[in-house]
Amino acid sequence: MTNVIPLSAAIRTRSQAAHSSSEGAGFMSSLLRGERTRDDYISLVAQHYFIYSALEAATERMRDEPVAARFISDKLTRLPALEADLAFLLGGGWRERIAPLPATARYVARIEQVGATWAGGFVAHHYTRYLGDLSGGLHIGRVIRRQFGFETNGIGFYLFGDIADPAAFKDVYRHELDAAPWDDAEKERVIDEVLLAYRFNTEVFEELAGERGTAIA
Repeated sequence: MTNVIPLSAAIRTRSQAAHSSSEGAGFMSSLLRGERTRDDYISLVAQHYFIYSALEAATERMRDEPVAARFISDKLTRLPALEADLAFLLGGGWRERIAPLPATARYVARIEQVGATWAGGFVAHHYTRYLGDLSGGLHIGRVIRRQFGFETNGIGFYLFGDIADPAAFKDVYRHELDAAPWDDAEKERVIDEVLLAYRFNTEVFEELAGERGTAIA
């Protein structure tokens, strides 16, 4: 008898290397070591703004799609927090002072493409971003707060005030992945899209490192 591997476990196993590569990208690792400036951090927040603008626009389009709707929760919404963070960090004219990097633009284009036509692809990007935010993102927020002397202003993106138990929330999310009515071929497509999402994320970090230069001494 063949053991059936749950989709959530398959994604976790197959994406482990990509996840480690993304987490270890030079820009993020140097940021978390305290080797980057406040402006470097602002550049990261700006790229998140473009990514989540696309993802949350796709979320609105997917609300009535039967499978995608299982994963959608307003408790995850990040865009208002990102807007508040950028207003705090850059001031009232922040929208005119930010622009997407080429890697971010490619990432956004892919989210827009799958978020308009393909529930599985949307879920792949939704999973990669939000479950990452509820995992390592919480730690990142604490580190950034300490480094730059923030309270809650400037790190609102990393705060999920409406989710009392992130671990339980993630368990429910993974249960929905395992229960999704996708055949084996579609599950493979979803896994491939998760890997693509990690690749896009890593490319954004690489371009941030290139744009911002080497870490401070």
